[in-house]
Amino acid sequence: MPRTTQCLPKALSSPLYSSSCQLQGQFHLNGLHKAGDVVIGGLFQIHFFSVFPDLSFTSQPQQPSCHSYDVLGFRQAQTMAFAIDEINMNPNLLPNVTLGYSLYDNCINLGIGFRAAMSLISGQEDQFVLDETCAGTPPVIGVVGDSSSTRSIAISTVLGLYRVPMVSYFATCSCLSDRQKFPSFFRTIPSDAFQVRAMIQILKHFGWTWAGVLISDDDYGLHAARSLQFDLAQSGGGCLAYLEILPWGYEQTELRRIVDVMKKSTARVVIVFAHLNHMINLMEEVVRQNVTGLQWIASEAWSAAAVFQTPRYMPYLGGTLGITIRRGEITGLRDFLLQSRPDLHHNTSSGNSTVNQFWEYTFQCRFAPPPAGWVEAGGAICTGQEDLEKVDTKFVDVSNLRSEYNVYKAVYALAYALDDMLQCEPGRGPFSGNTCGNLKGLEPWQLVYYLQKVNFTTAFGDHVSFDENGDALPIYDIMNWLWLPDGRTKLQNVGEVKKSAFKGEPPRSVCSESCPPGTRMARKKGQPVCCFDCIPCSGGKISNMTDSIECTSCPEDFWSSPQRDHCVPKKTEFLSYHEPLGICLTATSLLGTCICAVVLGIFIYHRTTPIVRANNSELSFQLLLSLKLCFLCSLLFIGRPRLWTCQLRHAVFGISFVLCVSCILVKTMVVLAVFKASKPGGGASLKWFGTMQQRGTVIVLTSIQAAICTVWLLSASPTPHKNYQYYNDKIVYECVVGSTVGFAVLLGYIGLLAVLSCLIAFIARNLPDSFNEAKFITFSMLIFCAVWVAFIPAYISSPGKYADAVEVFAILASSYGLLVALFGPKCYIILLRPERNTKKAIMGRGVE
Repeated sequence: MPRTTQCLPKALSSPLYSSSCQLQGQFHLNGLHKAGDVVIGGLFQIHFFSVFPDLSFTSQPQQPSCHSYDVLGFRQAQTMAFAIDEINMNPNLLPNVTLGYSLYDNCINLGIGFRAAMSLISGQEDQFVLDETCAGTPPVIGVVGDSSSTRSIAISTVLGLYRVPMVSYFATCSCLSDRQKFPSFFRTIPSDAFQVRAMIQILKHFGWTWAGVLISDDDYGLHAARSLQFDLAQSGGGCLAYLEILPWGYEQTELRRIVDVMKKSTARVVIVFAHLNHMINLMEEVVRQNVTGLQWIASEAWSAAAVFQTPRYMPYLGGTLGITIRRGEITGLRDFLLQSRPDLHHNTSSGNSTVNQFWEYTFQCRFAPPPAGWVEAGGAICTGQEDLEKVDTKFVDVSNLRSEYNVYKAVYALAYALDDMLQCEPGRGPFSGNTCGNLKGLEPWQLVYYLQKVNFTTAFGDHVSFDENGDALPIYDIMNWLWLPDGRTKLQNVGEVKKSAFKGEPPRSVCSESCPPGTRMARKKGQPVCCFDCIPCSGGKISNMTDSIECTSCPEDFWSSPQRDHCVPKKTEFLSYHEPLGICLTATSLLGTCICAVVLGIFIYHRTTPIVRANNSELSFQLLLSLKLCFLCSLLFIGRPRLWTCQLRHAVFGISFVLCVSCILVKTMVVLAVFKASKPGGGASLKWFGTMQQRGTVIVLTSIQAAICTVWLLSASPTPHKNYQYYNDKIVYECVVGSTVGFAVLLGYIGLLAVLSCLIAFIARNLPDSFNEAKFITFSMLIFCAVWVAFIPAYISSPGKYADAVEVFAILASSYGLLVALFGPKCYIILLRPERNTKKAIMGRGVE
């Protein structure tokens, strides 16, 4: 398809130069074509998505490709083909002139749509020769399209330079009414400027003065929002609670924020100027958050979307009022659509490729030769004889023709303009020297002149003409979305809006309605003081009366209600016995205490056995009692912090663990001393580790920790504290340690004893004994040290109650580690292997 040409004038013709235009490149575009005396171009969205190749410019760029077939877009293109066939068969319209068409797929992409438009106005011949006057029929006399405002703006900007007429059937942006920028643009759909006024009329009718607005991030949405804000201010018809721009893709974070704004706002009316894909993404989040009770007002882009007429969406969208394009009837269109057939003999042409893709999509088959593996996977082969009436497809459903009806009117507008030009009487024409236009010397701007004056009535009875800006006579249907008791949905036509409905309206005497509680008035810059926006108070601030100038801050222990109209007490947070985390930690602590009691009972019952008596049974009993204290001290960290719990929790924790680790340290030293005494000359070492010395060592080491805690509590005692920094709407109750140095010394002393015990136990791990307790002490202290090394960074980085939970977890984890590692093997021998609970077995001399 032609895109770029290079022309050489007659004056330069020679053996080296010729008066011709040479095509410099081609675009491979999907399309439909039919030859004629004159050709009308068309731009339609036949595919949803496009893929562009990598543009590294190290080789000739490949052509973009399109995928995901749009049946309704193809139906619009076929409607244009039908209209042209109908005109060719009409003896009263363009007699002796055969119209042709060249229709291209824009794939809903600006780049591809622009390529298609340039291909239309450049012509389709690889090379053509100019005559002396450079006269001739242009490649196309006009273009029907595009469906998007953004693409229409870009394409019409270029086509307007050459005054090529462009008649859109779905571009509604009010900016396209600017005749200075778009001198040859027309449309058969009303401008958004009128749609906005129609929506304001609905707001006034129901007395809705407080509404939110959602728009798409493109020319369609942005210009509509600008018009809505301006017209609302002029009419005094209400105020906007919020204005949010919908993201193009499914950006859940942004959509969640927008839906949160809608939920928190007091506005129950939501006006949406957005495309269908934007609304699908938004409604997924609305359904997820279960946002009901909103009154939606839909723009024409999605007001009749069948995708929402389902039980999934109607609980949220029932009652929606939609501004819809005027519905029309096109006699004979369904029969024409049913005659669509693929061409099996020319399946490489772009027109046939478009029809074949539709055929494959509709019947879920592939034409021969099929893709590799298609038949093996059970896929069907298209024959071209499949029956469209026997398949469920929207393609042949002509019961609700709206955009298609606009396409139909656009084709007829161009045809009537051309017919009026050809009926011009020589010498009485409107152009310079009273001349008339003709096919041979047709200039695009000549057709624009007649298109501006076109005036006809369709077979359905609608009058078609354009105003001075190229806009069609504005008329809309108003649809109400009904959800019937039997579960069915229905779009009920409840009225229509015409241009005449807005004439002679009395102006309102107010600019803005009163701001409800929970909002404050924000003056509009450059406008009178009576014109203001109502801004919701931010978190922590309220306004409890209408028309508040400022939002007042809540006291420190209070937060604003969801409605921002009064203050409510902040929620309090601490590690509670009633929450799941507190319950689990409490249960784990009590379980550990019970296990210690059971083990203690076992040891008392078997106190005369060798396994209990070995290595000072008194230390084992002390160790079990200290472990019970370790388990129980964790309960001081759970519950609402009070002065006595804050003071006791770390003191009891520190003393309990030092008592525990001191017992382990003494047991380890005794093990080492016993084996040294068994060697010649080593008996003297035992006198330093008698029962009194062991007991005294434990008391001294524990007393040191008690002294540290006493100094800490007297100098900088821990106290309960309300923390407002973590959350805005919560108060976190916590115990501040008072002295970080005191807390560090307490932990450091425990760590010093633990490391010392671990080192001595490691030295004694290989001493000759069948039951060498040093091995288990080494393992238990490694667990102990690992837990508390991991505790420090976790404790520092955890906020509020989670810091307490981390400390409780460390206490319980290290206590269980000591209990299992030190007493698990002994209980195993006592209960399950009593034959090993003998002196000989313990000393490694065999089993009795």
